[in-house]
Amino acid sequence: MYRVMIIDDEQSARKLMRGSIPWESLDMEVVGEAASGIEAINVIDDMKPDIAFVDISMPFMNGIEFTEVATQRYPKLIIIIMTALDQFEYARKCVSLPVFEYMLKPMVRSEITAVLEKVKRRLDAQKGEAEDADARPAEEIEVGTIEQIQKFIETNYTDSKINLASVAEQFGFSASYLSRKFKQETGKNFVEYLTECRMEKAMRLAEAGKKMFIASADVGIPDPNYFGRCFKKYAGCSYSEYVAEHSK
Repeated sequence: MYRVMIIDDEQSARKLMRGSIPWESLDMEVVGEAASGIEAINVIDDMKPDIAFVDISMPFMNGIEFTEVATQRYPKLIIIIMTALDQFEYARKCVSLPVFEYMLKPMVRSEITAVLEKVKRRLDAQKGEAEDADARPAEEIEVGTIEQIQKFIETNYTDSKINLASVAEQFGFSASYLSRKFKQETGKNFVEYLTECRMEKAMRLAEAGKKMFIASADVGIPDPNYFGRCFKKYAGCSYSEYVAEHSK
């Protein structure tokens, strides 16, 4: 099945799209959501979408900025921009971006389905091409390489641009190959390990009484809302609760 990601800061819009489209009949599945471009960039390596519906108006990183970053890393990613009428002409002016379609919100189910049928025809035609042609065979991976990658993450996790694709390129592997090997050798996926490094540092910053927006930026997550969700999931309580209980 082709993998779909929905990126929109309105939870109701994401929920409506997830529930109203006959994804399975299109040989598609919704594999993930994000409430901002920054959040999407942080999780896209794990989601590995073939198609992304992207709202043009989002905090911290809007849909156009997300498209610029995401398509540089994943040139085959199919982007469908969702925009309100008052921003439609602005969106259409971004003609240099590799956007598959621009759709007006609120979107109509039949129009979404028609666009997805076009997308499916393109993906079907591309299927089988570029199957990790640049991946090194498993037997060529050097002993200790994953440990080197872990140390690289531990040193560079404060960089908000670090992700699976950039690290894979740094060490000469394809992203999908590194993802498999990293999970196989560490028992954690790449994003889990990166988030763990960031949250361990965030806990130390909380203990020092740092404000959440400062801690968020210091650990490489410039979106405070996404940082807050990550922290609560990792620490079991909100950042402010952790500060109140542990700060010196």
